[in-house]
Parts: sequence; structure tokens; C-alpha cells
Amino acid sequence: MEGIVIKKLSNDFWVKVGDEVKKCKPRGNLKSSGIYVGDSVEIEEAQSTIVITKVNERANILIRPPIANLSQLIIVVSPIPKPDFLIVDKLILFAYSHGIKPIIVINKQDISNELNDYIKFAYSSFVDVVFVSAKSGENINKLQDILKGHISAFAGQSAVGKSALINILFNNSKAIEGTLSKKINRGKNTTRHSEIYYNDDIMIADTSGFTSLDETLLPIPYYELPFYYLDYNVYKNQCKYTSCTHINEPYKDCKIKQLVKENKLDENRYERYKKIYDILEKKWVKTHG
Repeated sequence: MEGIVIKKLSNDFWVKVGDEVKKCKPRGNLKSSGIYVGDSVEIEEAQSTIVITKVNERANILIRPPIANLSQLIIVVSPIPKPDFLIVDKLILFAYSHGIKPIIVINKQDISNELNDYIKFAYSSFVDVVFVSAKSGENINKLQDILKGHISAFAGQSAVGKSALINILFNNSKAIEGTLSKKINRGKNTTRHSEIYYNDDIMIADTSGFTSLDETLLPIPYYELPFYYLDYNVYKNQCKYTSCTHINEPYKDCKIKQLVKENKLDENRYERYKKIYDILEKKWVKTHG
């Protein structure tokens, strides 16, 4: 039988096979550390125990957090807590570098929609954007349509409403909703382990591993970073040099610098681009000499 691992706790695995979920153990020659939530696996029933006998080929695998076969990364932001767009940019890069489609979801539309214009300007030309409210239910149906047929993970800062969105998507309280610290308006993470919640053909991995992301974990050489900025790639043939980094080249030779100055590309996103480039370049020098 073939199924998908939807939950892992220590040496126990819960595998979804059709409409059933079976608790399994790994076969002796399989290390439990090598089986991830999201894995497609083969299982067999042996007496009173159901064992995982094989892990099928993966489309992708993430180590932090430990998730396999993701096809979509749902990056959730909200008016409160104040968005950290450096995290958003890193998550988009992380998704692209693993063959995962990033989607930005702006939650808490009932509080404020001031974020909408900025997100539209800075991101909507190359990333799908959805405006929702877990509280009012606004556009939840649209989000459900986007999620159907995929294994998706929710990402973003704590207390932006990731768990609340999962709850309303499935009309239950399986996920533990994050609590918001009134003192600093930043979230306290309450998600304890990787797990996939499912409903018909929607599968969502709820995990704590995406609240932040160290740039040094990005599997991107610094000199390839420009290629991962899809909004910059539209204009790459308009720079004087095909290898333009959009950083050290003269203003007259770099179309990206010109568009930033003309306010046709977001200046803040460009400054974050330079910061990530610098970190990745220092990482490369440190590891390659």
C-alpha cells in the first residue's frame, strides 16, 4: 500500500492511505530520521504492526523544517505584528531554490488593508497575492481553491494567523492558535511539531520552522542571486552587462538601479536584495577562500 506521512512523533508515523490514517513504524533497515512528513511511502501490515518499507522518490526535501514534497509555500503576513519583509524575501528565495511556488497571503483584512498597496507594488508582478481574513472569512473560498491538489506549508512570523487560517479552512480546532504578545506586538510560537492537516484534496503542513530563515541556509551562490529575483529578470537584457549584479555597476549601466530611482521597482526591496547579496557573498568567501 502507498500513502503519505502526515505526522511524525519520535519513532511513530501516521500515514494517510486513501481515507484512512494508519499508525506505522519504520522497517528495521529504515532510519526514522530519514522519513519526513510529506513523504510518499510504501507500507505493509505484519501481524499487529504496520511498517513503512520504502520511501518513494521525493520532488524536494527541506531539512529546516523537516518537510518533503512541498509544492506551495503560503507566506502569511498581517498588519499586526508589523511585517518583516526581509523574512518574506528570504522565504520567496527559499521557495524558488527548492522548486516550490511561493504565494503571499495577507491576513487580518478586518484590522487594516494598508499593506495591500505596498504588497501589490513590490510583489504582485511575480508572486500570486491573496487578501483574506480568518476572522470574517473573507476570501477563504479563494484560498481553498488555491490549496486544492497540493501539499502546502504555511510560513511567516508568529501571530500572523497561520494556525487560525488552518482552523477556518478545516472548520475545526486541530491547530493551536498562536497568541499575540501585547507588549511587543510580536508572536509567541505555539506549533510543536510538523504535521499535515487534510480535508478532501487539500493538504497543509503546519510547522514552526518557517518563522525566520537564516540567509546562510539559502542554497544559492551569491553570483546567482539576481536570477532568483523574477521582477528584476524582466529587465536583465536592458542592463549593459549580462552578468550585472545590480550593485557594483555604474548607474548608467544598470537598468534595475534606474527603475528603483524612478520608483518603478520598490527601493526597500532593492535594499534588502543588497543585504542578502552581501551576506551570501561573505558566506561564499568564507567557505571557498
